[in-house]
Amino acid sequence: MLIELIASWNVTNKCNLLCEHCYRDAGNSAENELSTEEGIALLDEIAKAGFKLMVFSGGEPFMRDDIFTLTKHAASLGMRPVYGTNGTLLTKDFIKKIMEAGGASVAISLHMLDEKAMDEFCSTPGAFKNAIQAMKNCRELGFPFQVNTTVFERNVGEIEKICEFAKEMGAMSHHVLFMVPTGRAVEIEEETLRAKEYERLIRMLLRKRKELDFDIKPTCAPQFMRIADQEKIDTGRYTRGCLAGVSYCSITPTGDVFPCPYLPLKVGSVREKPFSEIWKHDVVMNKMRTLESSGSCGACDYKSACGGCRARAYFYDGDYMAEEPWCSYKGGLSSD
Repeated sequence: MLIELIASWNVTNKCNLLCEHCYRDAGNSAENELSTEEGIALLDEIAKAGFKLMVFSGGEPFMRDDIFTLTKHAASLGMRPVYGTNGTLLTKDFIKKIMEAGGASVAISLHMLDEKAMDEFCSTPGAFKNAIQAMKNCRELGFPFQVNTTVFERNVGEIEKICEFAKEMGAMSHHVLFMVPTGRAVEIEEETLRAKEYERLIRMLLRKRKELDFDIKPTCAPQFMRIADQEKIDTGRYTRGCLAGVSYCSITPTGDVFPCPYLPLKVGSVREKPFSEIWKHDVVMNKMRTLESSGSCGACDYKSACGGCRARAYFYDGDYMAEEPWCSYKGGLSSD
């Protein structure tokens, strides 16, 4: 099966929210962010390397003045431009401009269903209302959107309801991101789900996927591929758990390349070497592609489907090829 390559470019560090879990520690613009010209050249290189899905993220990507120019160029190269956004700027007029530029869809963050709790989490009044209004605007204009929810101890009890809410709102999918301690999320690491709850939630999400007949995807939770197999649940278009360095990588606002945005391991800079060369020849990413992890991940009968979270391994062990720390499946036996 042909694997789709996904590139995520954090086009700016600027953001109008200050969410507690932000992996990019976004707020103010970073010094010396890539210019429009550098961005165009980067997109050329990303397309040259064979990538088809171009994720514009941030910070808040729609705070970048040239986002429509970048979108048009990505689309002209045959890539599908999509966006990770907090939704605050998604007025109907703005959405129309995105569509005219060739944008394909947006992922709107919604972490709680309680307005006060969400606003406090994002340190900004109106964060909740704006996200909901953005969904309504997208639905009215026929612009595809998905809902992104980062899960941790504080909101784990709401996740099932958020899944149902996402479908009711007309989302095409709901991605539930299992928090990885990086950026500001390091400050709330104690809220990260541990093995037993991790496994329980993945099973619930996959069963909910089947029950609702709705695209629900556990993200940064690669064990969902193993659990789906055990539960005999079809994962649809998803064929692998951890994509870091294998079919996915990220680029920072200043052009540094990482295997994934949650793995703080710089593998190159597009200001020093063409992206296509970094992607093809980098030692770290090529090692990831071998799947030769240590510990239980290396010996696991699901290693080619799952892969274990390389970012989580790096945070807790200091080795990006170490075993996934919060997996309950050891030596072919699940703790369940």
